[in-house]
Amino acid sequence: MILLADTGFHAQPEALTDLKICPWGTWNGRMMVETMLSMLTVGCHGKKLAHCVWGYFLAHLISMPAVKKQPFDIDRALVLIQEAVRPFPKAAMFALADEGFDSPFEQLIACIISIRTYDEVSLPVSRRLLSRARTPVEISQLTCQEIEKLIEGSTYADRKAEQIHAIARQIVEDHNGELPCDVEVMLSFKGVGPKCAHLALGIACHQPYISVDTHVHRVTNRWGYVQTKTPEKTTVALEKKLPSIYSVEINRLLVPFGKHICTGQRPHCSTCPVLEMCQQVGVENSFKLGQSPDPIP
Repeated sequence: MILLADTGFHAQPEALTDLKICPWGTWNGRMMVETMLSMLTVGCHGKKLAHCVWGYFLAHLISMPAVKKQPFDIDRALVLIQEAVRPFPKAAMFALADEGFDSPFEQLIACIISIRTYDEVSLPVSRRLLSRARTPVEISQLTCQEIEKLIEGSTYADRKAEQIHAIARQIVEDHNGELPCDVEVMLSFKGVGPKCAHLALGIACHQPYISVDTHVHRVTNRWGYVQTKTPEKTTVALEKKLPSIYSVEINRLLVPFGKHICTGQRPHCSTCPVLEMCQQVGVENSFKLGQSPDPIP
């Protein structure tokens, strides 16, 4: 008898001669079950998997004890996530900053455009507007109708156009055309909340403000790192717990991570680099470490 990856699953060596098993619950090996499910036949005396190992494996899988989670290490987690999200597009405002649209005003306007709008839409829309007018003075000289046309595609483009125009005029009148790196000033603008103010200050001014969107809220709660019900409460909880060096990083990393790996529905837990630390709070429709997978169709 041999023990496979400390799972409590035993099998006769002769039955697994050519069967390649990945270490249970590890990033490099992915998941043992994923491997088993993906294999149609194995070198088991020429028989199919179902005829030699599969039934025995399933019988033990159902009764195996849950694997104990490791303590959550935020430093290690963010290093692993940074590598995992490397193939995916950056969040829109970070992408814009990399392209040179990195002033406090440009970042604030881009965030307003992104509200209730997918990055795939808000990114080109923001580029279109800011390529035409980048400063408060330039945007204040446009009409609301011109701004609306430039941001067409963004949700509530008509309302956002009026808001953007009003903010630009207010900056020209009250701040000599330059938006200061001041959270109170940003929050004084109609329709600007902590999410946009914090993200603009974090990216453009390098100030340690945490911006919590739906991805940051969902992922940090799924980890068990915080236990909150709303993004606003998550912001407060993270301000107390998250090291300040990660205040901006948490949004930069968790937006693509939440969009492509730790998704809202059926998260891809088997390919998650922090699975061993994640408490998987509320995860029902995905394979959970140490538990049986979804029923085989």
